Amino acid sequence: MSAPPDLAPLSAESPPKKVATRNAYGEALLELGATNPDVVVLDADLSGSTKTKAFGKAHPDRFLNMGVAEANMIGVAAGLASQGKVAFASSFAMFATGKAFEQIRQSVCVPDLNVKICATHAGLTVGEDGKSHQMLEDVTLMRVIPNMHVMVPADSVEAKQCIHAAAEINGPVYVRLSRGATPIVFAENYKFQFGKAAMLREGHDLAIICMGVTVSASMQAAELLAQDGIQARVLNMATIKPFDHGAVAAAARDCGAILTAEEHQQNGGLGDAVAQSVVLSHPVPMAMCAMDDSFGQSGTGDELLAHYGLDSNGIAARAKELMQRKAKTAGSV
Repeated sequence: MSAPPDLAPLSAESPPKKVATRNAYGEALLELGATNPDVVVLDADLSGSTKTKAFGKAHPDRFLNMGVAEANMIGVAAGLASQGKVAFASSFAMFATGKAFEQIRQSVCVPDLNVKICATHAGLTVGEDGKSHQMLEDVTLMRVIPNMHVMVPADSVEAKQCIHAAAEINGPVYVRLSRGATPIVFAENYKFQFGKAAMLREGHDLAIICMGVTVSASMQAAELLAQDGIQARVLNMATIKPFDHGAVAAAARDCGAILTAEEHQQNGGLGDAVAQSVVLSHPVPMAMCAMDDSFGQSGTGDELLAHYGLDSNGIAARAKELMQRKAKTAGSV
């Protein structure tokens, strides 16, 4: 694995600059629209929120507002893809994956069509909208379908690159995006590698494997752990499918314990994917920071992350518990 990338914005600014990944999605669409005439965009009457509105103004002949009808939107996107278009379909994550699961499976993934489902407003950080809109099961739903590729960018820099990568992939793609502004982790020279984990911090006491909005919190948790003499490796798993089993196996061998962190249900999410990989490669003690079979509640994004142990303090506390288990396991051998 290559050396950690430049994280200057995260380490140099206090507090760090924040940008929503949905904003980067809108910017990336404008770039793609200017260079690829086959790119078309569909939206479920949420273009202001999903940030596809700017593409619609720039390319009205390639933008379709499908109304509040996500299932129909996915069907139309599949039809356009069958005729050679690169179809980007957008809505809130709750609706894009929840309402349209059958169409995604049957109309997009079974025929392996070139549809990119880019869903905003995912996870707890939807905030005050509450449990009805806090989609915490979307990664589970998408990663289980054959032919689907799944990406969860950590910040706006990576999000833009994920959208460009999605356009280059020949087949279905799901990209999970946030509503709220989140810390910028990467410098502008960061290079996203599809299908590969990025090691953001070296360490050999334990590995923290994270995705999306928990990446910055995991980096901050690693700094807290370092104050107590615990050196944590941090892996950003922005590509959930295909999965970087090699990076997980290396982390298990080198660190002897793995903690996952995700703004998602632990069932079927990143933690499950890592656990499956660890069992098949190098079993070690594991723990998960995630939603444990529960819905969220109304509150600010920061309040909810702290309440459910997904902020830096919560991740660091869980890591210390895992280190105790690691020590007991080593002592019993």
